[in-house]
Amino acid sequence: MTDIAMDNSRATTLSISALSAEPGAKVRGSVQADLGTLTVEVPLTLVNGTRPGPRIVVTAGVHGGEFTGIDAATRLAARLEPDQVRGQVVLCPVANPPAVYNGRLGTSPLDGVNINRVFPGDPGGSPTERLAAWLFATLLDGADAYVDLHSGGIDEVLRDFTGYRLTGDPEIDCRAADMARAIGIDDVILGLNAEGGNSHAAAARHGIPAVLVENGQLGERDPDAAERLVDGLLRLLTGTEHQQAQIREWVWVAGITAEVGGLWYPHFTAGDDVTEGEVIGRIVNPADGADHEVHASATGRVFYGMRGLTVAPGSELVAIAALRDTTR
Repeated sequence: MTDIAMDNSRATTLSISALSAEPGAKVRGSVQADLGTLTVEVPLTLVNGTRPGPRIVVTAGVHGGEFTGIDAATRLAARLEPDQVRGQVVLCPVANPPAVYNGRLGTSPLDGVNINRVFPGDPGGSPTERLAAWLFATLLDGADAYVDLHSGGIDEVLRDFTGYRLTGDPEIDCRAADMARAIGIDDVILGLNAEGGNSHAAAARHGIPAVLVENGQLGERDPDAAERLVDGLLRLLTGTEHQQAQIREWVWVAGITAEVGGLWYPHFTAGDDVTEGEVIGRIVNPADGADHEVHASATGRVFYGMRGLTVAPGSELVAIAALRDTTR
């Protein structure tokens, strides 16, 4: 825990909206988020440790259909107790209820917006933009560290990885690296800057060490994967030492989208290595049977990709990362 926030200590009441936990207490419940046209209930667990320390926020369910992170956060909420914690932990297993319960996709059924492209949100915007603003102001403002749990969605293959954004601040970047290492996944993908609307990027821009965790794929309910993730989170939250194989650091080199719509037939799975120019799939027009080949635009490893049959123009098909060049 000292690697996350050495100088921050709290021995105060932990309050989030209507929920409140005194030092040494654990409280579970839900709070209301006003999205303008409707109000949603956001579940929270507050664990206020018996010893002072940093405040760490863990979210899951930012996207619908990503079940491993939601399962792991819920298991952790049931298991984590104040005497294990130095500091305060805020657990939010379903950060985006409309997408989780009604959409089951990356975009919200309320407005078609992907919430993880609009952080830190807009309190006067669409319902999803308002939810992003509420999450950022209510949960992340004042946090000392942040972990956002994602999974491969119901139509997505994925190789497990953690990731964080480089901010140029050595202290923030070092703490984020320590957090990613504690989770226990060997592959770490670095964003070379903190730009963009992802929640962990927005947190990093605000000086909060933040880590993205991607674990599980295809919307599977995998208890073993959820338990492995819980173990990693417990190491992070309790400061438990972990013997781990050599971390592999990667950087994103390509994100390939569909140029046409049709039926998608990928020639890869997550974890495959591909070469620039290689045919990695084809899109078939169901009207005339015409093939449109899709080529890798860079050499590297596939970390996630579309497995669904039908795609529209602009659909994300595959994301490729390459090992980070540490010689520069």
